[in-house]
Amino acid sequence: MTTFRLSRRGLLRAGGALTLCAPSISRAADRPLITHGLQSGDVTQNAAIAWARVNQASRVRFEFSTTESFKSLVGAVWADALPESDFTAKAGVTGLPPGQDIFYRAIPQNHADPSVFGETAIGHFRTAPADNRTVSFVWSGDTAGQGWGINEDWGGMKAYATMLKHNPDFFIHSGDTIYADGVIPAEVKLKDGTVWKNLVTESKSKVAETLADFRGNYAYNLLDKNVRAFNAHVPMLVQWDDHEVTNNWWPDEPLNRAEHGRKKYSEKFALPMVARSHRAFHEYMPIARDPYEPARIYRKINHGPNVDVFMLDQRSYRGPNGGNMESEYGPNAYFMGPEQISWLKRELKASKATWKIIAADMPISIFVVYDGDTKKGSEGVSQLDQGKPLGRELEIADLLSFIKREKIHNTVWLTADVHYTSAHYYDPNHAAFQDFTPFWEFVSGPIHAGTFGPGELDRTFGPQLKYIKAPTAEQGQNTAPTAGLQFFGHVKIDGQTQQMTVTLRDVADNALWATTLDPVRG
Repeated sequence: MTTFRLSRRGLLRAGGALTLCAPSISRAADRPLITHGLQSGDVTQNAAIAWARVNQASRVRFEFSTTESFKSLVGAVWADALPESDFTAKAGVTGLPPGQDIFYRAIPQNHADPSVFGETAIGHFRTAPADNRTVSFVWSGDTAGQGWGINEDWGGMKAYATMLKHNPDFFIHSGDTIYADGVIPAEVKLKDGTVWKNLVTESKSKVAETLADFRGNYAYNLLDKNVRAFNAHVPMLVQWDDHEVTNNWWPDEPLNRAEHGRKKYSEKFALPMVARSHRAFHEYMPIARDPYEPARIYRKINHGPNVDVFMLDQRSYRGPNGGNMESEYGPNAYFMGPEQISWLKRELKASKATWKIIAADMPISIFVVYDGDTKKGSEGVSQLDQGKPLGRELEIADLLSFIKREKIHNTVWLTADVHYTSAHYYDPNHAAFQDFTPFWEFVSGPIHAGTFGPGELDRTFGPQLKYIKAPTAEQGQNTAPTAGLQFFGHVKIDGQTQQMTVTLRDVADNALWATTLDPVRG
């Protein structure tokens, strides 16, 4: 696979790349500025989403080419950046050639005076191949959590720069894309006596409740130079989890836990904040909008004959957190919900890709406690009873049985959420529930947040722990990024053999553990 980097001109705003960007009379104050870099996402063989944000009402033209010179275009679309969308502009393009490096540029045009254009910004992505060539991608989750924000003295969010070294075809962000419920303090004193110094903004000085607050959380992460450089080169497949709204939420949750009181929420229920966060998420993320369900996050992304990625939403349709011990499947046991489960079964059965990547925002068997004050209740799938499926486990059991019954091969689960990295092999011979085909689940994160763990494993589905790296007892919980325990996973699918190699890595790019999986044929 060709290693690609934008030229120095491409990495900078390409002022002068077009004659229309440099009018003879200087009107700098009127020129719209691209403020938070470029992003691309949901890239397939012939389509992609492009994103930019400007500082004033503008029309943004996105142009696409197979050469950095933009001598000829393979697509062009435009979108308006308006106050109603916090001046973000997002547009989809189709008709792109498969398996190509695509350069794209954003050209902002002043709404108030169409003769005034701002400087051009240039980005890059690679479309999915139509043939059996090698594909590689990275995944992680958990950005700017537990008070660990942008420390420019330390180098910013360095794990994004580490991921960029691998020149991946795409990045799966497994959720907790922001920590809307997490304040970023100006300073944090570390155990060694040194001080972690954060970049601080108004939006990150309190928990998010208003639409402006949520928008400010997304904008904060884009202030980091490593994030912007990564986004300019690598398309993202994004999902969300709890911290996009508040810790461990479900849609109908009353905000009456002790931690809600400490955070001083004025809202009485999560649902109004969910709606505002949903809007900010779709404004700031390069995710394609479903025409019939605009807030929908779950979707399938095809990346050529060897890869289908199934992006799940395990937050928006769930029933209440807590015991999750129901013996029959119903609303209280929903995790993904019946509509999403039906969609997933249908799409998995229809998939012709060699590998079916199930991108989940939470692990299957790592127990996550719901209420940190009482230490009670389940936030995830498992409830740590080690027995037959109950509650949310009924949904997973039904799905796994379907995969076995329909002879759907080569499913691999990727996730984050728990703030450490591990590898689990699910073996029915070691499980309380045995009606499934063995499969792997890989966990990696945080990408820039506090490190926690390890968590306890529920044996209902027979997970065998093959690798784990988490803080030691001496390091403690909420370990600072300076400890080096920031993690991501790298996947490489060989174009000739279709073998999948999964490598768990840290911020220093150390290969911590790896395995190669052979595809099942037929």
